[in-house]
Amino acid sequence: MSYTNNIPFIAGNWKLHNTIPEAVKLAMDISASSLDPAKAEIVLIPPYTALFELKKILSRTQIHIGAQNIFWEDSGAYTGEVSAPLLKDAGCACVLIGHSERRQFFIETNHTVNKKIKAALTHNLSPILCFGESLKERQNNNTIKKIETQLQEGLEELPIEEIKKVIFAYEPVWAIGTGLTATPAQAQEIHSFIRNKLAENYGNKTASCAIILYGGSVKPDNAFSLIKEKDINGALIGGASLKAESFIEITKEAIRAYKEKQ
Repeated sequence: MSYTNNIPFIAGNWKLHNTIPEAVKLAMDISASSLDPAKAEIVLIPPYTALFELKKILSRTQIHIGAQNIFWEDSGAYTGEVSAPLLKDAGCACVLIGHSERRQFFIETNHTVNKKIKAALTHNLSPILCFGESLKERQNNNTIKKIETQLQEGLEELPIEEIKKVIFAYEPVWAIGTGLTATPAQAQEIHSFIRNKLAENYGNKTASCAIILYGGSVKPDNAFSLIKEKDINGALIGGASLKAESFIEITKEAIRAYKEKQ
């Protein structure tokens, strides 16, 4: 799947929420809204159990579905894991990799993140590479060092043509599920650093085309000010994506922000 940063990219990560009927209703409410699919890339990321049902109801829309995690092998004796071929079969176009909750609770490392990115790209799944600093790291002025390491090791040994297919999601850990949000200026500072680092390592063309998302307590009342910043191309939304009304409003605010800054 190929995406562009000419329009905002809005992804809703439903985490460990929603039974299959609840997921279907939420997806149907979003798809039935007045959102113009030509003005935003919209991705819904439900629990594994709902993927196939969402594939059936969204297959004729321009809304895509993604997975919350992936394993790096295609098949084998790996109880509890889900591979890229299985995710493709369930209708996924993209997959989250390295979310802070995976890193924190399941000991995911930059090395395993790298392996998962390679597996996703092998099967034409767009990887959404998540990274960000903790509150302690920010307070100790280690934000840049942390992010630089996560990018370098997460993208290790990937050719430029593959890196162009990666979607980047900066999520300050201290802003995920806490109600705290980076200010637009704080978010832009890091997004600018990311784009400049991509330019330094992989060339200006790769950097200028990169999709860089902000994640961390994005809501209808702050989406516009965040996405209006020069280097922010959209949002990875957690809690606010669990209600159709707030997800739709964020998407509309993102479209409005893009219209103003272009």
